[in-house]
Amino acid sequence: MAKVLVVTSGKGGVGKTTSSAALGAALAQTGQNVVVVDFDVGLRNLDLIMGAERRVVFDLVNVVQGDAKLAQALIRDKRVDTLSLLPASQTRDKDALTPEGVERVIDELREKFDWIICDSPAGIERGATLAMRHADMAIVVTNPEVSSVRDSDRIIGLLDSKTVKAESGETIEKHLLLTRYDPGRAARGEMLKVDDILEILAIPLIGIIPDSEDVLRASNVGCPVTLHDPSCAPARAYNDSARRLLGETIEIVTPSEKKTLMSRLFGRKVA
Repeated sequence: MAKVLVVTSGKGGVGKTTSSAALGAALAQTGQNVVVVDFDVGLRNLDLIMGAERRVVFDLVNVVQGDAKLAQALIRDKRVDTLSLLPASQTRDKDALTPEGVERVIDELREKFDWIICDSPAGIERGATLAMRHADMAIVVTNPEVSSVRDSDRIIGLLDSKTVKAESGETIEKHLLLTRYDPGRAARGEMLKVDDILEILAIPLIGIIPDSEDVLRASNVGCPVTLHDPSCAPARAYNDSARRLLGETIEIVTPSEKKTLMSRLFGRKVA
């Protein structure tokens, strides 16, 4: 049975689109049939990260408004056969999406795919609520910063009140994905520690993505990090998160600070 997964957060710039692409590619590599849907109408960055910007002809708004068929708008990834993209419109605004149109598109996608990953825009307005509306599961993407965690707490409240599942008395399955985690800064008290974030948000942790230039390099060449460099730390963390989504039990290890020879020597002298 198809699962609709929304990747969301209250704050912009926390890594939702990067995570949507990376998780989508990771799930597709396991043989799951996956589509990633860009709900960020007006900005449209998911196609860039997936390297499909030159292949966009029709988009989500065209399908919602009946100007194009779903098959015309879907873009199949050239690297993984089971991965597809439904891009957003760059020239329209979020008011172009209608609740009825979104419901129809999601229902049609459920018939074609195992996983429908909805890349939500930031904030708590129309675009975000439409992206989460039909979700079965949610990944709340959070940076280890006070403002990001506070905004994520607000999003959790919306997931528990504004989704179809919530309105029918059911509980939507929620997971926390902690991105841009720097163990050195956390140890120095410059960012929140994992336990503090979990205590505040009180939802299960599905993965910790370390802060790394590998993610930026992958985005700049238009490739999800899980495909661009599967051996790098962020890719391994995303792959483990995807396997947890599939029900595997994999221990989550908090990244530790890598110490150079000089820092170890100076550390010894101080001690």
